[in-house]
Amino acid sequence: MTDIPNPLSILVIDDEEIIREVIGQLLQREGYEVSTVTNGEEGLELAKGQSFDLVLLDLMLPGMGGMETLSEFVENYPETVVIMLTAYASIQTAVSATKKGAFDFVTKPFKNDELLLIIKNGLEKQKLVQENQQLKKTLRTQASFQNIIGKSEKMRQLFELVSQVGPRSTTVMITGETGTGKELIAKAIHNCSNRSDKTFLSVNSGTIPFDLIESELFGHEKGAFTGALKTTNGIFQEANNGSLLLDEITEIPLSMQAKLLRVLQEKN
Repeated sequence: MTDIPNPLSILVIDDEEIIREVIGQLLQREGYEVSTVTNGEEGLELAKGQSFDLVLLDLMLPGMGGMETLSEFVENYPETVVIMLTAYASIQTAVSATKKGAFDFVTKPFKNDELLLIIKNGLEKQKLVQENQQLKKTLRTQASFQNIIGKSEKMRQLFELVSQVGPRSTTVMITGETGTGKELIAKAIHNCSNRSDKTFLSVNSGTIPFDLIESELFGHEKGAFTGALKTTNGIFQEANNGSLLLDEITEIPLSMQAKLLRVLQEKN
């Protein structure tokens, strides 16, 4: 039995009872935690409440087919490694499965050593991907604070708060006197987020003409008012999927602040 201090979890999806039993016993002897189901629907339902490191997925399943189930796992659980199982292997099928996101393809009947090796390779790849993502996140976080000077306990707490808020998709209010670095903190939050490669847009709300505020924020269609010669995206559209800093937001009329609040509540 392989010594696995923190057992990795594997889900087996196959409608053949003998295959589920054989694979289940084999993997349990190797120290893995194993769950088995008979079809794709059951597998996806189980995955909603339990995280799996790897899925062994039969190609020919009743109901939802193996390829469709594969697509669902790739879309909803991208960190989970999926290995296809089939007794009807072909080059075209293998290529199609890997294009859809499967790590590899195992033909039934399989040799135990062969299956275990492919599983090991898949889990090692998953580990490398996770380590790479964590390294990128660490480097991104470190780079986020390069332009902010401060070593006091209050600044350390602020850096920690930025690191916690950054990965979340939420609205943040930053307060402080003019010149205290509110925009630097906003950029740091953006750089700590999953949106760091997207647009960071900073807009001084107090400089937008009163009669153009709604148009500037939400855009307008051609001919919507005098001088609207073409359809124009608003600030929110320009910053879509990125981060938007509305500086001096209290300078916006209260009626527009209420509309902004509704928009932000809908997005959250």
